[in-house]
Amino acid sequence: MPPLFRLQTAISLSLTLLIAGCGAPADQANQIDYNVSSPKESGGTLINAMTGEPSGLISMIAGESASSAISSNIFNSLLKYDKNLELEGDLTQSWQISADQKTITFKLKSNLKWADNQPLTSADVLFTWQAVTNEKNASPYASDFLLVKKAETPDPQTFRVTYEQAYAPALDSWAGLQILPKHLLAGKDLHTTAFARNPVGSHYYKLDSWKHGEHLILSRNANSVLGQAQIDRLITRIIPDNSAQFLELMADNIDLMGLDPIKYSRIIPARPELLKKLALYKELGNSYTYMGFNLKHKPFDDVRVRRAINYAIDKQEIIDGVYLGLGINIASPYKPGTRWSNPSLKPYPYDPAKARALLKEAGFSDSNGDGILERDGKPFSFEIITNQNKEREKSAVLIQRRLKEVGIDVKIRAIEWASFISRFIKTGDFDVVVLGWGLGLDPDQYNIWHSSQQAPGQFNFIGYNNPKVDALLEQGRLELNPDKRMEIYHKFAEILLEDSPIIYLSAGYGLTAIHKRVKGIDDPAPPAGIGHNSQDWYIPQSLRRNEISTQ
Repeated sequence: MPPLFRLQTAISLSLTLLIAGCGAPADQANQIDYNVSSPKESGGTLINAMTGEPSGLISMIAGESASSAISSNIFNSLLKYDKNLELEGDLTQSWQISADQKTITFKLKSNLKWADNQPLTSADVLFTWQAVTNEKNASPYASDFLLVKKAETPDPQTFRVTYEQAYAPALDSWAGLQILPKHLLAGKDLHTTAFARNPVGSHYYKLDSWKHGEHLILSRNANSVLGQAQIDRLITRIIPDNSAQFLELMADNIDLMGLDPIKYSRIIPARPELLKKLALYKELGNSYTYMGFNLKHKPFDDVRVRRAINYAIDKQEIIDGVYLGLGINIASPYKPGTRWSNPSLKPYPYDPAKARALLKEAGFSDSNGDGILERDGKPFSFEIITNQNKEREKSAVLIQRRLKEVGIDVKIRAIEWASFISRFIKTGDFDVVVLGWGLGLDPDQYNIWHSSQQAPGQFNFIGYNNPKVDALLEQGRLELNPDKRMEIYHKFAEILLEDSPIIYLSAGYGLTAIHKRVKGIDDPAPPAGIGHNSQDWYIPQSLRRNEISTQ
């Protein structure tokens, strides 16, 4: 899988997931001591909310985070990451790599079953590999698996792949591919099959119901290949507005949500009644927010224009004003502090004079004195589109103001997530986006930046094409020496910074509030984050809300 979902699919069970009923009356709830120590017991319902509804639950086809977040509770992969970010078996009990590093043999666990009680075998793994590499399915994840020159199933418990050349991210890729049931999907069109809304998986949970625009309800899967989770039901409410989600959190109608900096730093700490029932968590995430250009639209095909806009934007202003300082100004598409982040690179400074000079060099001038630059008789005007994310919308407003100061007219439009993806991203019908990338553990970013990954539904939707970057990305996938790989990706990041196909706005922190009724959360969080063991979270009987049916 590409960096966008690798880590999330491998280690997060329900941080972007999970409606149930009415909470206890406010006066009663305020009398409950949620800090009391309670023994582990199974049962109860964990409630969460999502801003965007999945387009379907076959994540290799959907290619978006909402789908991956839900489906990662339903499907397993061959491998997964433990709390220390080391690979371990998921469906696999062991694996062996050949001496030439080209062949991996996976041994599946015994007696694996799908939720419908049918056996899960290596034939399902082979079917999934064939599906992700089938051109008709146009999966954005295909490139990792197209490097496999041969896949075979010597027996029902053995799956073997052979690569033309040793492939550095190979194991990581198999930790991200969710295995699908052949007996239900063979011969089906994965883009139209009803399975995408009524899946059968093998993981801790199965889908009970999905009411469009309202909620998804998951319950424990009796045939889970990893045993039973502690919590009976995971229920996800679809609440597009983050402020509405927060009202539900305060009203005790959801158990956890990601917070914006204002809620994390100011609102909750200022309200003792919220601190009594909510635990706050802060983690430096493996993601960043960016402003991306459609490089197939003029004038964004001109590197001078892209660099000018980079100089014209005050990133620290965005970090301080939008994120209340809970962000890092970056110059590389990698998590700060990791070996892959090139320490010699520095972010573009805020320099409007430099921006104006570059725009003049690119042929722009204010010929009519209205304050807006023109070239070839056309004013420099474009639209920024983003999804309905308040931080991104606020960032766009600050960008709009700074660009106006150098003579660029900017409009802003915020769009509901599913429409945003289908109408604009997959069609390429946009000028500029403000979005985010969530990154995986392996530094390979072939699927995002390689020029071959520009088909509808693939991740290089901005149309970036640089032969030098292509060569580095191809080289990095085949280099097994970690020091040499580091040099490759440092050079890749350097070229990317010079080209400015995107503008890094900030690397942010994951800010989460979880109701204190939920126990079993590791604190402090291990490297894999607080969600790594969410199957072990539990809600004591005495702290459960009074639930009503949502069927």
